[in-house]
Formats: sequence, C-alpha cells, structure tokens
Amino acid sequence: MDTVAQLTIVRHGQSTANVAFADAHARGVAEHGLTGRDADVDLSPLGRHQATQLGRWLATRPADERPEHVVCSPYLRARQTWTRVADTAASLGVTLPPAEIDDRLVDRLMGDLELLTPLMIAERFPAEAHRLAANGLYAYQPPGGETFDHVAARVRAVLTDLNTRHAGRRVWVVAHDAVVIAARHLLDELPFVDLDTIVATTPIANTSLTRYAHADGRLDLVEFAATTHLTGGHHTAPSRQ
Repeated sequence: MDTVAQLTIVRHGQSTANVAFADAHARGVAEHGLTGRDADVDLSPLGRHQATQLGRWLATRPADERPEHVVCSPYLRARQTWTRVADTAASLGVTLPPAEIDDRLVDRLMGDLELLTPLMIAERFPAEAHRLAANGLYAYQPPGGETFDHVAARVRAVLTDLNTRHAGRRVWVVAHDAVVIAARHLLDELPFVDLDTIVATTPIANTSLTRYAHADGRLDLVEFAATTHLTGGHHTAPSRQ
C-alpha cells in the first residue's frame, strides 16, 4: 500500500475567535474584543463540549476504526481539541495516540490582517479590502500572509510524508478548515472555485470529520464535513461536485 489506509481530517472545536467573529458580524460592528495571536486562541465552552463528544464517540468505535497515528496543528485550539478527545476516551477505558505536532498544519496565515474582521480590514486597510474583492478569497494574498495555493503546498508536503511514513495505517489530522479545503483541492483535484460552492452548501463545521480511504492506489473521499458524532444523525454524503 502506497498511501495511508484512512485519512481523517478534523477541524478543531469551536474557538473563542469563532464566537467573537460571529457576534461582531451579527451586531454589524468591527471590533470583536480579541487580543493576542491567532495561534493562542483557545476553545470556547462549546468547543470543549464538541471535543468531549468526539472523544466519547471514538471510544465507542471498534479498535480497527480508531486512529493509529495522529498529527496536529501547533495552534492552541487544535491541540486542546485532541487533548480533550484523548482524555475523554481515556476516561472511558480507550487509549488514543498522542498527537504529533506539525507546524505545516497551521491555519491560513493572514499576515497583517491576522484576527481582523472584514469591517476592521475595510477601516484599517481599505486598499486590501479592494484587493480581496478583486482577487477573490482563494487567490488573495494579504500582506505578509498566504494564498490558498501556499496552504495547499504545505498540506501537500504533509500528505506526502504521511503516506511515506504511515502507509497502510489509519491517520487522523487535527487542524483547520483551510487545511480541509487544501486537502480536498489536492486529493479530489477540485479547483478552489468549485470548493467555494461545495463549502457554501456544506460548511466545514467545528469538530466535523472529512474522511478518505485507500482504494486502487489513491485516497477516495468517503465523507465530507460529517457531524454524526455531534448530532446523532446521518453522515454527510461525499460531495464530488
């Protein structure tokens, strides 16, 4: 086997920034009250609960469906997610692998625009707001930041290493929605414009699972942004738009 047996990508649980951005948008204001670095944003109470639910769900899965190797973004919210997942499973008698930290799995780097809401960008960097509108979300490169092509290059390198080092094993990646989008771009050979349409229909929810399985020498999508472990409903069907 020349790839991992399964690749499951988990978006981190809801963060305090997710809450603050949503609240600022709902109130139509620019400021969100956040300080510090994006890398240090932690989980919200709901995010901790989501990670707990995922840990409980994993503890109920057969051993041959649980991860054999876990790799995680260095960002606090991602590390907290897996720690809580693993601790919850351990409290139920199930041992999950510790997470290996990989700096290439960080969220999309926004440079000078880090942790700025759209209204904050419009007020402080009006020229950048115009550039973003003109170039589009995926092609736009903020000052000191990345385009999605840059994110995809990082994720490609991670996937290559995982396939080389962990071929035939079940691997979980705990990271960010940008990493999920980059993985779909690479593994499903989908243009970013197509992914924009898919994500508009099926958002990459916090603690959702995107899973691939080995088939005929490649990784095929099994489910996208699934939240069964959070809702008790049915898995989200694979989207091949």
